[in-house]
Amino acid sequence: MPVVDLQGVSFGYGREDEVLRDVDLRVEAGEFAGIAGPNGGGKTTLVRLVVGLEAPATGRVRVRGRIGYLPQRAAAGLEAPITVEELVGAGRVAVRGVLSPPRAGDRAAVEEAIARVGLAGQRHRPIARLSGGQRQRAFIAKALAGDPELLVLDEPTSGVDADAQEALARLLDRLRRETGVTVLYVSHEFGAVEPYVDRLVLVRGGIVFDGTPGDLPQRWHDPSHVHP
Repeated sequence: MPVVDLQGVSFGYGREDEVLRDVDLRVEAGEFAGIAGPNGGGKTTLVRLVVGLEAPATGRVRVRGRIGYLPQRAAAGLEAPITVEELVGAGRVAVRGVLSPPRAGDRAAVEEAIARVGLAGQRHRPIARLSGGQRQRAFIAKALAGDPELLVLDEPTSGVDADAQEALARLLDRLRRETGVTVLYVSHEFGAVEPYVDRLVLVRGGIVFDGTPGDLPQRWHDPSHVHP
């Protein structure tokens, strides 16, 4: 049974503005799938449908298990005096409930999530004092603290340098192998994760390619020039 299953999905923000049309997409448990394509091609809309922030106009969306979601620009402009530990702890609310106080299992899950992303030494440091790459790791730890079966990241490398992008790609590959979490990685560029993804899905109004990076036609290696 797939973790993500979209069948015949279409979506638009108005009668004349169809963003996605007739999308079929299945993501199996444990896969590392890259969703790429040009800006405005429908990637973020696809993500919002998967995580339940939008409902399809037609078709069906099914997702199995708990979702850990890192939206676009999650870490941008965050100046609140919140520490790494406090941020990651907020990700545990989905498991324990809003009104329940943290228990030993919650604290252990937070510690493990912080350690998995390599921020154990920064746990008491304010998020605002971290580098861009470290901030993204902290938000991934927040998602991991909720014990997700599916980890969805929308443009996670926006605003970070090439070294941080490659480090994040390696981290996600390791997390997938160690925990079995299914990864849905959404970006307008996929160079950093290309060595690690099992499959690449290119979106421009619909799915125009779904296969391994090695099978991608040369003319589509720059997703900003993808044509249906």
